[in-house]
Amino acid sequence: MPDTPHPSVTSLEQSFAAPIERYFAASDSEQDIISSMLATIRTPSTKREYRKDLNKFFKEMTLVEPNNDSVLEFLHLSEKRAVAVVLKYKGKLLERGLKEATVNRRITSIKSLIKFARKVGVCTYSLEDVEMEKAVAYRDTTGVDAKTYATVVRTCDCSTKIGKRDYAILRLLWENGLRRGEMSKLSVKDFDPHASRLRIFGKGKGNNDEWVKLSAQTVAAITNWLDSRSRLIANDALFISLDNNTWGHRLSGNAIRSMVVRRFKAAGIDKVMSPHRIRHSGVTAVLEISNGDVTKGKSYSRHVKVETVMTYNDNRNQNQGEITNQLADLIDKEYKD
Repeated sequence: MPDTPHPSVTSLEQSFAAPIERYFAASDSEQDIISSMLATIRTPSTKREYRKDLNKFFKEMTLVEPNNDSVLEFLHLSEKRAVAVVLKYKGKLLERGLKEATVNRRITSIKSLIKFARKVGVCTYSLEDVEMEKAVAYRDTTGVDAKTYATVVRTCDCSTKIGKRDYAILRLLWENGLRRGEMSKLSVKDFDPHASRLRIFGKGKGNNDEWVKLSAQTVAAITNWLDSRSRLIANDALFISLDNNTWGHRLSGNAIRSMVVRRFKAAGIDKVMSPHRIRHSGVTAVLEISNGDVTKGKSYSRHVKVETVMTYNDNRNQNQGEITNQLADLIDKEYKD
């Protein structure tokens, strides 16, 4: 009768034969490199733009929507071939007359995919040889002056609910230079009337917040708006839709833009305006009342780089709260006249 292996020996042999990826095997979602990369990006808008840009790239170069096979084939190309493919795509974009910033964003999306793929060991090349287009940032920074903006603010009938809401939003856009995305993210708990401040989640800062000082006029405007609402809780949106179809929903960035367009039209102003152009208007006003102190413009706009604001000499830092109050006084002077 042959010897029977000891149970412990059998168990050891089975453990040697066990798959090495029993606990860490790649899931289907992980094999989708694009989705895996997008999962590491915090900002929803950036995710949407990257996915859209990558879809356009693969559809342009392969004539089909991106799939695991086509993505992996691209990632497994030689560096020379990959660079040639991306340069060809860039050439197509330039031939269509797309703006430099648009071309750069689409190329950046592809470079981000390659960078992520290298980190996870799916790709071995880089796209450093694919140069970005030289773009002039903020080429058109024209906006409106305080007198014109006050005319727009006057269109808000603060005896109505929508008038109270729009009035508060318009003051924030002008006095604090908020972006529409920052405005849309605001919740009731982010408003601190006792300290005259507002907590915002700035562009490119993920979950990191910062507090900005508010003028007394804007504190009163927001308080008046909130008093017109009932049963408020901390996590409620600070600004909500008042349309029949979306009543009570968080006011989206597009809705804020539409409101701005509507208010300027109601004021009889032909210039096409947006929340971002109001922001430009505020930066311009800051530079005018501060005699070109670009650091005050930086403090107001919360840009990381001084160069982004304007090409002025660097002077002294200025308290953002003081700037906000100066802007509030500017618009109030015109508003009351």
